[in-house]
Amino acid sequence: MTSSTSAVRTPVGDRPATGPAARGMRHVSEPAPLPEIPVPSDQDGIDLLRVEIDAADAEIVRLIQRRTALSQAIGQARKSLGGPRIVYSREMAILDRFRALGPAGTDLGMLLLAMGRGKLGRK
Repeated sequence: MTSSTSAVRTPVGDRPATGPAARGMRHVSEPAPLPEIPVPSDQDGIDLLRVEIDAADAEIVRLIQRRTALSQAIGQARKSLGGPRIVYSREMAILDRFRALGPAGTDLGMLLLAMGRGKLGRK
């Protein structure tokens, strides 16, 4: 496995590096490699992987619910402050993050954005 050096950035001037790179995270345009999962050799092994999938699905649903609530709170705050509920440059940055998953990732990002927007134009 090779290590990525693009996540390390040199600070500008005397300012410390900030953002995902400073926290050791990959740059958003770099797809993370899929973890290597040993292929099961029997039904018990398949069943164990399905238990992991079920746990991952439960965590994904919990995170989506949290993300949706956060996004809706931001939209309400922006509206009460007189700003737009949607900031398209922010949405494009979010979609860039999901492009690492391919075309289906972009679709997923669009679905998450739509869930976070809630009922636009309705009270």
